[in-house]
Formats: sequence, C-alpha cells, structure tokens
Amino acid sequence: MSLAVMFPGQGSQAVGMGADLVARFPEARATFDEADAVLEAPLSRLAFEGPLDELTATRNAQPAILVHSVAVLRVLGARLGAVGSAAGHSLGEFSAHVCAGTLSFADALRAVRLRGTLMYDAGLARPGSMAAVLGLDDDVIADVCRDVTIDGDVVVPANFNSAGQVVVSGDRTAVTRAIPALQAAGAKRVIELQVSGAFHSPLMEPAQEGLARHLDAVTFHDPTVPVFANVTAQPVTVGAEARVRLVEQLTAPVRWAEIVHAQVAHGADRFVEIGPGSVLTGLSKRNARGVPARALGTADDIEAFLNEETA
Repeated sequence: MSLAVMFPGQGSQAVGMGADLVARFPEARATFDEADAVLEAPLSRLAFEGPLDELTATRNAQPAILVHSVAVLRVLGARLGAVGSAAGHSLGEFSAHVCAGTLSFADALRAVRLRGTLMYDAGLARPGSMAAVLGLDDDVIADVCRDVTIDGDVVVPANFNSAGQVVVSGDRTAVTRAIPALQAAGAKRVIELQVSGAFHSPLMEPAQEGLARHLDAVTFHDPTVPVFANVTAQPVTVGAEARVRLVEQLTAPVRWAEIVHAQVAHGADRFVEIGPGSVLTGLSKRNARGVPARALGTADDIEAFLNEETA
C-alpha cells in the first residue's frame, strides 16, 4: 500500500491542542519543549491554555500547528509505515517538508513564525478579506472575481479545496462586491471568513518578499519522498524547488483538490492527516472517493492506530 500523508493549515488550531499528546507521549513533550526553546517563547503554554484570540493570531497559530503535526510524527515514528508522498495545505506544506527531511524542525519553526508575522503585517498594510464559496463551479468563480476586480481593487480564487468548495481572497471592498455577485451566479452559500488578511492573493506580496529573504539563508535538502506543492499540484523532489514553491504559495492559490487527485495518480491508496483537526480528511473523502482517509491528531487517535497495527 502507498501511504499519502497530509498536514493541516491555519484554522485547525484550538485551545488545548497537543496537551493530551504531551500527557501520554514523551516524544510529544520533547517536541513542544524544543519549540519553546527555539522560539524563546512559551508556545506550548499558549497551545495548551490559550487564550484563544492569542492562539488564533497568525504568528502563533502557524507555529503551533506545525509543532502539533511534528509531535504526532515523532510519536508515530516508524510505526506510521513507509510514506509514499506528502502534502500540506498552505502552512502545512512546511510540515510536509519536515516530514520529508527537506527542512529541519527548527528551521521550519522559525520560518513559519516569521511567515505568520509577515502575513499579519501585510494584512495591516493593505486590509483584506476572504470568503468561502459553496456549490459553484471553479470557472464561474474565477469569472466573477475578474468581473468585480476594478482599478487594482482585486479579488481572486485562493483555495480550490474540492469540487464546490472554493475560497476567494482580496481587498475587502472587492470581496464585498464579489459576495452578491457569486450568489447571483448560483452559489449555494458564500461565507465571509474571519481572517487577518487576504491570504494566497496579490495582497501578500510584501510577506512573500520577506519570506524569500529569510529562506535564502536556510538549508534545504532534497525531500526523501515527493512533496506535492500547493502552487503546481506537482511533486517536488529537489530542495531548491521546495524553497521557491514555499515562497510562491503566499500569493498563489492552494490547489488542494488537484493535489489529492495527483497523489492518487502517483499511487496513493490511503490518506492519513497528521496534526490538529480533521478538515483535510473530510476533503479527501470528497476528492478521492473510496480511498480510505483518517485523521491522527489526538492521543486517542494515535493509540487506536497503534493498537490496530499490532492486532
């Protein structure tokens, strides 16, 4: 069997995340302790105790999700089995590269802390918004976005999560114009999201520039397994390309549905989501019907998985 692992992005954070892992698994405790030391900040306490608004802040949520994902990876260790490919949604692409050995945990942690800060700052400099669009074809959404983009006031498709589930992103006024236009075009629902900026849109260009400068000084190894990139939905097998794709994804859409299809074409016959929540597991059941998918994010999830493996 070919196992495809996937890693969640921002939005999967919750107060208490990782606390059960740390209570049961020494590897998880060591991972959270290492993160606190690398960042010189009590990230573990924030993850375990909150408050929620501080944990949800982009500069905190991103490293917290990465740490949770790596903690699960380390607890599973060799028991996870041979991995055939990896992918991560937005921030999760960094976690996927830690899994593949492209980046060290410490380097990825510093990078995503900076990434979150830069994205937040870009949102302050040019306020943006995002909205989830349900029940409308990708091409129709793209057409509406083009129609309501006026004089540099832009909105673009940002996340192609599954058929009938797309997120758009851009200037607040453009997103405000897009919502009724998308409804008129036949969307079942359009839900404005509570975010600090227009992620995966041209509004993130300042963050892209800062992240590129930082990653230029970071060591990238060739991945030990293919990591499917958000930007292209194609496998990355060379460290130098990984660096480029991680920068590009800040202003490019996440092609998640294509990534899942590409992993299946690559031979994936089961998916495991590693990290907090189960959003990607749900999407996989829509994007790859009939291919088993499960989430491993809690201590109970892991113990059930390990017990099955030894049964």
